[in-house]
Formats: sequence, C-alpha cells, structure tokens
Amino acid sequence: MSHRRRSNATGPPPPEGVGDSSTAQASSTEKERPDPPSVLGLERRVLALALAFRAANALLVRTYFNPDEHWQCLEVAHRIVFGYGHLTWEWKRGLRSYLHPLVFAALYKILALLHLDTPWFMVMAPRLLQAVFASFGDLYLYKLSKLIFNNHVAQWALVNWFMFFCITRTLSNSMETFLTITGLYYWFVAIESSKGTLVVPRQKPASKQSPPSRKMALLIAALACAIRPTNAITWLYVGLLDFIQTKSKSWFLFLEVIPLGVFVLAVTTFLDCWMYGSRVIVPLNFLKFNLFSSGGDYYGTHVFHWYFSQGFPSMIWTFLPFSISGIMKSREWRLAGLIVWVLAVYSILGHKEFRFVLPVLPLMFMFSGYNLAARAQFKGKGRSEKGHLSRFQLSVILLILTNVPMALYMSLYHQRGTEDVMFYLSREAHDGRVKSVLFLMPCHSTPYYSTLHYNLPMRFLDCTPSENKGTLDESDRFLMNPSDFVGKVFGNLSSFSHIVLFESEERHLKLLLHNSFREARRFFHSHFKVDRDLQSSVVVYSRMNVLCVRIRTRITV
Repeated sequence: MSHRRRSNATGPPPPEGVGDSSTAQASSTEKERPDPPSVLGLERRVLALALAFRAANALLVRTYFNPDEHWQCLEVAHRIVFGYGHLTWEWKRGLRSYLHPLVFAALYKILALLHLDTPWFMVMAPRLLQAVFASFGDLYLYKLSKLIFNNHVAQWALVNWFMFFCITRTLSNSMETFLTITGLYYWFVAIESSKGTLVVPRQKPASKQSPPSRKMALLIAALACAIRPTNAITWLYVGLLDFIQTKSKSWFLFLEVIPLGVFVLAVTTFLDCWMYGSRVIVPLNFLKFNLFSSGGDYYGTHVFHWYFSQGFPSMIWTFLPFSISGIMKSREWRLAGLIVWVLAVYSILGHKEFRFVLPVLPLMFMFSGYNLAARAQFKGKGRSEKGHLSRFQLSVILLILTNVPMALYMSLYHQRGTEDVMFYLSREAHDGRVKSVLFLMPCHSTPYYSTLHYNLPMRFLDCTPSENKGTLDESDRFLMNPSDFVGKVFGNLSSFSHIVLFESEERHLKLLLHNSFREARRFFHSHFKVDRDLQSSVVVYSRMNVLCVRIRTRITV
C-alpha cells in the first residue's frame, strides 16, 4: 500500500516545513544516515515504558466487558490444561480456532508446573501475558507513526480510554490488534524500501531489502486472519492497493501471498483437526456462519450507520476532532481510507460490537498525534499573553481530563460484580465451602471454571442459538418470567449449595429462596444499565446448612 511522501504534506509537524525543499532534503538525508545504536536505544526505552504501563493497565482492569474474554479463550485453555472447562456451542460447530487459546494454555501449564495456579494468579496472569503483547503493539504503533510521519508524531500517539479498557483483555480482538499494527509496520517498511527512502550506505539495494519485510508482513497478516478470519477485511484493502500498483503482479500473488497464506492455513488447520479430533476448516465454518447465514444476528443487530455514528466515536472519544484534523492536515488518504473501509464493511453485518473494529482504532491515534505535534510546533502562537496556556497545552489537558477518569472508572468499577463474585467463589471453593453453583442470570454473565479453578458442578442458563427461528433460549425465558421459569426447570433449588443472580432478578425469586437460602455476599456491579434493567449488584445466596457450616468453621478457627 503506497502512501504519500512526507515532503508533500500540508502543515507537517517539525522538523518538516510546508513547501520547504531544504527541510525535506535534510529529512531525507537524516533517513539515509541513521544511527542504529541510538535508534535501538530509544525503541528499548519505549518498549520498557510500554511494558511498565501495560502491566499496571492489566492490574487495574477488574471489570467484565465481553464474554469472549473468558468463554472463547481462557475457558478453552483451562480445559486443555486441567481437563475441565466449558466449551460453548461455537466449539461444537468448529467455528473457533485453537490457535489463540493455546497461547494461554501454555501459560496455564507453566503456572501448574510451578504450583502457582492460585486464585489470584489464575485471574491476573492471563491479563499480564496479554499486557506483554499489548506492549509490543504500542512499540510498533510508535515505529509505524515514526515511519509514516516522524518521531515528533510518534511520541504523541497517545492511548485513549478504550484502549486502556480493552487491550489487556484476553479477547482475540486484542491479539488481532497487536498483529495488525505489527503487520502494517513491516508492510510500510517494504514500501519505503522499494522507494529507496530507507537505503543505508554499504547495504544492499532497496529492491533486495523489501521482500523480507513484505513476507514478514504477509506472515503476520495470515496469523491475524487465522485468529480472526474477519481480519482479511483489513488486508484485502492493503493488498489490493499494492497489487494494482505493483509491476510484478504474478510474483507478488503466486510467490508471496498464496504460498504464505496456504502455509499458515495448513498449519492452523492441522492444529485444529488435531484438537477437535475431526476434520474441520475453521475459517470456512466461521465465514459461512457469520457472513453467509448471518448467524451473529442472533445476539442482536444495530442500524447500518452504528459504527460511524455511535460505536467508533465512542471508542475514540475526545480524540475524534484531533484525529479528523490530523487526517485533513497530513493528507495520508490511503491510511485514512483503510479505517473507513473497515468501518464500512463491518457496517454491512447486522451484529455489531465495539471490539470488532479495535484493530484500526490505533491508526486514529496516529492522526491525532500528527495534529498534536503540529500544535506543539506552534504552541507559542496560541498564547494571548504571558502566563496563559497555549492551544497545545489546553488540548493535552482536555485529552487527559476526559480519558483518564473514563479509563479508570470503566476498568475499576463499571460491571465489576461478576468478576468479584467468581474470585470470591474460587476462594470459597478452595476452602471447601462450595459444593455446586447455579447462575440465575443471562448466560455468560460471569467468568467460569477458568476463574473458579475448582472442579465442581456448575450450571448456567443456556443461550445456544436454535435452528428454529423464534425459539427462545433459557436465558430469554428466564428474563421474561424468572420465578415461573425457575419453578418449571429447576424445581427444588436445594440441590445447589450456592445461587448467583443480579439484584434486578432477586426480587422476583425471594419467595423461592426464602425457605432454604440466605444471602451470603453482595457485590457492587454498576451504577447504570447497559442493555437491560439496572444490574446494580450481584448477590450470592448460600444454602442454610452450608452457611451454618461456614459459620461454625469460623468460630472453631
């Protein structure tokens, strides 16, 4: 994907100047005579800072966001290593690849061998591992910003609230984001090399340097598509633009794209067939279900313009005006076009989620970084008199005041009850005070065995899509009439030692719980509703005889 040469930009940040050929020539000369030790030293410092920041980020994320973080990754990894864990209906239909969960299965195996599989480590270790991937994603975002623009832009490619909230979670989208940014960096290195702007004296010609970078980019792109087949949307745009412009189309297609794609597909298919125990081609099944049969619509649909009017603006938040301004000033239209292309294609699908477009979110911060770098260059001109803040300083203060509180609130408070309750049950189970658990709440509202890490009977309300349209699943039937549903399906609840439910449903079931259960713990969950009634807290009920045993144990101790 070729892109505009920086010397043609409008209003670039320092050290470039508009229409200044001498400055552009100096920039070109600077690129031809890099100082590898200083560059590597700077990148090491950026990586060290990113690792420290993302580690703190991972430790501060204590809330529940999306079921896939646990149910499509950690739950599967836990089952692989420890032999128990719930596999959702997607795994029974061959819609998911084992490639992503196996990364965390390796982590669980190490924890088990070191006898560190305690409740705290089982919760925090996966996020800390994802924080490492996120840190390298930050590094490559910095390098990509520096490559396309310059170092001044790279240092202002700030992280916003949604990245803080989401990127250290064990979602396949988080891994997809890291791989996409890394792949784009290597792709642009290949482009710059082919133009001769990255030629270093005493090295081989640029034409002989580009293949390794492009092959690395293609390999990373293939891995990203193996984890999330829809990532092909991104690389279709990137690849087609270069395919149209390249002179050696046959070489590009038949000796680079197809061999690497087939190799990764063969390896991941072999891996999936081995893990599934049967012949399965996950990308084909995934695309058939989500694109050709609109299976994802079962979990809700949004209007066509949702990503443009609500979803993406909410993710970008107060960075939006700076990003749009950066696009207009930088005139990096093809990179901006990639963002619009991804949003437009995803808009065709009925089922929409914030996390689906996470991989292109960091690209918007590159443009906001361009805008901020330009403001930093002229910050002195923004002062009306001495002692007043410049427009640049006001912009940075605005971004900090609007993103830091949002990031902390969403990561520490909003919807944390379902995480806290499982951590509590895990400790209780390891102390022998939990025998079985029933979750009377919408399906997949909490983590499961991967957090409990104790093999005991548990039951949640099923929400497997029915082949007959209009058929309500257990979760929907429960929400329509909680007391009637529980009476018909479960009858005597005393077969469970603990029951977990939201406060919004608690009032409907008090009569059923009154005779045999007593409230054991109550956890704050949220201040406002998301898509249902206000679920202000999560309540744990314990069977009376179990609660009495617990009290006697405490007295004895």
